[in-house]
Amino acid sequence: MGMLEAILLTIATAATPLLIAAMGELVVERSGVLNLGVEGMMVMGAVTGFVVAYSTGSPWLGMIAAVLMGAAFSLLFGFLTLTLVTNQVATGLALTLLGLGLSGMMGRSFVGLPGVKMSAIYIPGLSDLPLVGKLVFGQDPIFYISIALVIGVSYFLFRTRAGLTLRSVGDSHKSAHALGIKVIAIRYAAVTFGGACAGLAGAYLSLVYVPQWVENMTAGRGWIALALVVFASWRPWRVLAGAYLFGAVTIGQLHAQALGLGIPSQLLSALPYLATILVLVLISRNRRLTMMNTPASLGQPFVPDR
Repeated sequence: MGMLEAILLTIATAATPLLIAAMGELVVERSGVLNLGVEGMMVMGAVTGFVVAYSTGSPWLGMIAAVLMGAAFSLLFGFLTLTLVTNQVATGLALTLLGLGLSGMMGRSFVGLPGVKMSAIYIPGLSDLPLVGKLVFGQDPIFYISIALVIGVSYFLFRTRAGLTLRSVGDSHKSAHALGIKVIAIRYAAVTFGGACAGLAGAYLSLVYVPQWVENMTAGRGWIALALVVFASWRPWRVLAGAYLFGAVTIGQLHAQALGLGIPSQLLSALPYLATILVLVLISRNRRLTMMNTPASLGQPFVPDR
């Protein structure tokens, strides 16, 4: 029972940053914008959260600073792609490279320093229950924020007028503009939300997952989050399932290494990324399913009539 509880806890820990980043990117892509800079925004959130938490002693201030940094980075992306109408793919890749380089410079003097870990919530009685106690009632606050994000985004997109408006912009920005909808403003809001989520996901890595700063500590999680959105066919609850599936793969390879199965450690470490490629290949074979849920205006620039 104790071993099972430990495995489930580590899976939840591995899945949480993927889930948060993917939920933010899902909203961005639903508005018709493709932001490949998730990795860069995550790593900037990670270094900002660590630096602020270490300097102030408050992980909460670190988390807030990480969210603001992710949002600021996303606004840079929004200015370039929505206002200056640069290529979204190239700009997103440039944003990732900028984030990786800038974060390394910002965190150079903080490498190896002990971080300030965000404490888990403890509810007397409930947190002590076997198996489900720590898993459900004894997690850190960001874990509960990730679950709330899934519920909130799902409700917003499919149960509110504002969500319908955002989806209409992603499906046909020209038609939405003809109806008087402010396409650029809505996309700016979606991009900012996605950046804030990426920053929060990065803060989770440096404040909860491994409470320290290590250069490039996102280790490709931003790319996995991007793949999760496609894997989930742009559906929030499928993103939740996919994040925990990839979290299980990540933790599975760690346990396989600990058991000494004789499989090269390099191959085991590559399993989450191999699984990502495999899933994308399988999804791409079903073109009808992919096209059915893909926002029709995804990645397409929009210049309002003047």
